[in-house]
Amino acid sequence: MIRTALMKNLRNESGVIVKSIKSSSQLITSPWIQTLTTSSEVRNKSTTVVTPKKEFHTTPPSLLRRRRLENPNPRILITGSLGQLGSGLARLFRQKYGKENVFMSDIRKPTEEITSAGPYIFADVLDYQCLQKIVVTHRIDWLIHFSALLSAVAEQNVALSMKVNIQGTHNAIELAHQYGLRLFIPSTIAAFGPESPRNPTPNLTIQRPKTIYGVAKVHTELLGEYFHHKFGMDFRCLRFPGVLSSDTNPGGGTTDYAIQIFHDALKHGHYTCYLGPHTRLPMMHIDDCLRSVAEFMELPPDLLPQRTYNVTGDSFTPHELGLEILKEVPDFKLDYRPDHRLIIAESWPEVFDDSCAQRDWNWRPQYDTSGMATAMLSDLRPIYQPEPETNHPLVASAVA
Repeated sequence: MIRTALMKNLRNESGVIVKSIKSSSQLITSPWIQTLTTSSEVRNKSTTVVTPKKEFHTTPPSLLRRRRLENPNPRILITGSLGQLGSGLARLFRQKYGKENVFMSDIRKPTEEITSAGPYIFADVLDYQCLQKIVVTHRIDWLIHFSALLSAVAEQNVALSMKVNIQGTHNAIELAHQYGLRLFIPSTIAAFGPESPRNPTPNLTIQRPKTIYGVAKVHTELLGEYFHHKFGMDFRCLRFPGVLSSDTNPGGGTTDYAIQIFHDALKHGHYTCYLGPHTRLPMMHIDDCLRSVAEFMELPPDLLPQRTYNVTGDSFTPHELGLEILKEVPDFKLDYRPDHRLIIAESWPEVFDDSCAQRDWNWRPQYDTSGMATAMLSDLRPIYQPEPETNHPLVASAVA
């Protein structure tokens, strides 16, 4: 087990879980635990060990997994669901499996729109017992783990990033292992580094990322695949490029220029880009992204020869995207003021090779660069350039 609460679960011959905790002098066993423990960000919590009065038996994870496969309407928990992907995926899954079976969660206060759309619960991914209670109480089958600090934000707060992006992932993996859950955790183009081939970047290649966000994602991929091969855990992972969405504001990712540029084009007619004009990065539209997760999660485990796949839509530069915007916003102006994010972007893939996903489960994107630009402008135009109300007296008389 990998909990940072450092309680070691032992199972005796009858299947009873016996919990034991090491002495304080034995607690620090690895460098990353040492870092987390000495960080000022870590809360000082006392650990209480409760010894059950009666023996109890747990259902073997293998049996739990077989039950999940037979369930046509899985009960799904989405962590970090108020981010870029969570609310859209919740809508998609609720259409498929019923809104009562999909639980959005986060540590932030939701809007009335979110709570009226379906179940929403508080979930701190750093609190294992909080997550455990949710999984047991709501009989969760699938866990979609989106909670993370994105690349640029993570670089500004490494200690917090290690807690959320690594410790939170450990909790998710342990839950999936203990309760036989189907677990999805996204990865990213940030999992690659300057030593990786950039054009194209294949599914299997050297991965030496130079950001804490990328390091955490490689850690996630390897740990999830280890638990799959060692214990049969149903771990699934898609490496996403930059994701274009009009539903949420940019969240601190290096690829977020490709979202902000549309807002500024319609609102101000001008955008200053923090990357260079010819910085090429792979991107995908939110609809393709969510569809890829849904298709991937619905596949039977025995149809997946591997557990981590690249998926993408198209690749473009800020200059090429600006030309697409210019077709619909004729007065649009684009200039450049590169900052530290340019260094990050230039260590990432330029073109993502998703041929393995296309071969193994017939993945196909529907949006190219032009389609992404048209969709984003169409979605955002009513916000910044609303149509006049034709039922207004003055407008009606003018039309007449």
